[in-house]
Amino acid sequence: MTMIRQSLTAAVAALALVAGAAHAQATIKIASLQELSGTGATVGTNFKNGMDLAIKEINAAGGILGKKIEVTHYDTQSNPGVAKGLAQKAVDDDVLAVFGPGFSGSMIVSMNETRRAKIPNFTGAEAASITTQGNPYVYRTSFGQATSMPKVARYIAQNLKAKTVAVIYVNNDFGKGGSDMVTKSLADLGVKVVANISTDPGKLDFAAPVLQAKQSNADVIFVYTNEEEAARALRELRKQGVNKPIVGETVLTSQKVIELAGDAANGAVAHIGLSVDAPVPSMRAFRAKFERDYHYIPDHNGIKGYTGVYIMKAALEKAGKIDRAALAKAMKGLTISAAKEPGVLMDVSFDDKGDIDRESFLVEVKNGKQEVKAVLPALGSKKGG
Repeated sequence: MTMIRQSLTAAVAALALVAGAAHAQATIKIASLQELSGTGATVGTNFKNGMDLAIKEINAAGGILGKKIEVTHYDTQSNPGVAKGLAQKAVDDDVLAVFGPGFSGSMIVSMNETRRAKIPNFTGAEAASITTQGNPYVYRTSFGQATSMPKVARYIAQNLKAKTVAVIYVNNDFGKGGSDMVTKSLADLGVKVVANISTDPGKLDFAAPVLQAKQSNADVIFVYTNEEEAARALRELRKQGVNKPIVGETVLTSQKVIELAGDAANGAVAHIGLSVDAPVPSMRAFRAKFERDYHYIPDHNGIKGYTGVYIMKAALEKAGKIDRAALAKAMKGLTISAAKEPGVLMDVSFDDKGDIDRESFLVEVKNGKQEVKAVLPALGSKKGG
């Protein structure tokens, strides 16, 4: 009887191993580290929902190379320390790829864990330092500051003819990187930053920063904060009667900011990499599907999450196998045509640092909606895919 029990136990264990291996081979395991609570909840929730929509579509169509995607979502709580720990958990779970975090400070610390494990890490975080550290496993799903700030600086200098700018920024890795990059980009065009005003993350009262910007008498006020703070800054700028052009990057005119700021958002101008209001049929179709599933209008973070999954799909199909090293190799210099992979929404290219390049937009908020003022070309777009 003892021998029979031992034989049965061994057989059950062997079957479990076989079943586990079959499961691992049948699915593509990925981890999502997002700000689902805390100050970044708007960012993380939109990114997560965009990912889930893409995964649902891809799995319904047969998956990637015949395998379905299996995602586990983790909440970083908008805390870099938590994000670092979750990245280590994703490594321990032996995932193929990690998506997120979206906050630059969290990404900067967590990507060290994925780098050590050689796990491809897709992110919507924008701090310039993320792709200047030589990490071969990081890929953006949005413009970094080194790409976006020269474009917005050119608009301030050439279109608005500004000579001076006051910058209001959030004092974290995202904000400091943006402030440094826009200051340099403006200086290259002969425009001087006459007030560089730091504000705390989660700041509730913008009376003092706005007054400081107002007293600088700058030709333009540039606002670079997170979503909730941007809305408060816009309301305070209108309250104090500021009539100078108010310019920003992606966040300033995002859907969440427009909803929170109300009429105070009207007139704000920003350079954005992604918008559901862009004159691109595929983007409008994405918006309709997202609203159908989640009952609200997505912001740029929703697009980042959605396109990020499709970018991974295109790279894996180019590689021809489900493998981390093959995925990382395929991402280098990758160009994806939206005609061949509609899920990326717009033609997109990657450089050898993981930075993204594609068309972008200049928008103005009018009557509570983004209106595209101009389509700006990719810095060095390639044809084909």
